Amino acid sequence: MIKEETRFTSSTVFEGMTSIRALLDNLKNNVENARKIEKILFDKGKIKTKEKDFNYLTKMAELFKYEISTVDKAEIDKITVGASHGGIVAICGERQYEKISKENIIKDGFYVMIEGIEDPYNFGYALRSIYASGADGIILSERNWLSAAGVVCRSSAGASERLSIFIENDDFIKLFKECGYKVVCADIKNSVSVYEADLKKPILLIVGGEKRGISSSILKEADQIVRIDYGRRFDAALSAASASTILAFEVYKNNR
Repeated sequence: MIKEETRFTSSTVFEGMTSIRALLDNLKNNVENARKIEKILFDKGKIKTKEKDFNYLTKMAELFKYEISTVDKAEIDKITVGASHGGIVAICGERQYEKISKENIIKDGFYVMIEGIEDPYNFGYALRSIYASGADGIILSERNWLSAAGVVCRSSAGASERLSIFIENDDFIKLFKECGYKVVCADIKNSVSVYEADLKKPILLIVGGEKRGISSSILKEADQIVRIDYGRRFDAALSAASASTILAFEVYKNNR
């Protein structure tokens, strides 16, 4: 079993059918830069109870040229983080992420930049909500949790592989503004309530981690700063995943 202190290291082991279905959907849809599946390990003790999954993965193995092996549960436990893999894991290749550019910014879209999340699970939970809200893409800094791809995919329920993800460059905010986007940052100083803000598309929403928040160099480029009002006095910040959920769905509500 991967120990607690090493669970956030680089990982391209994808656990469970939800994660693996996301990988296969990308391959079936010819998604650019889709991650290649190299091998699937299936717990031999679960073949009868998960016969439908086993038959599906075997069929897809013929199509996408990956190996499928039946193994003891102990072999799967050695390479996984938790116990929720359900006896099915995929060992995959790396996924390539493009730098954001004018060519890959869509017209009248909704993008989210996440900055400074310090936990891959929190990162995955944020991506799950952002994907569900209908965002068109994610912008990330060079330092992010995509190296722990398997953990992030599991916590995001596959959303991390389904989302269009781009890496920032030095003038990414300028690029979005040149494409007609409003840049909205989540912070407290000089802010308006998110429930009263104009969040019409095209919009780039920027959310920071609960400890460090958004860097000052990005905040000064914001067209608007929004805050999440609480229902009672509470001095602690919401988790980045919780804040992302509220903010992303407010954008969705503004654009229904």
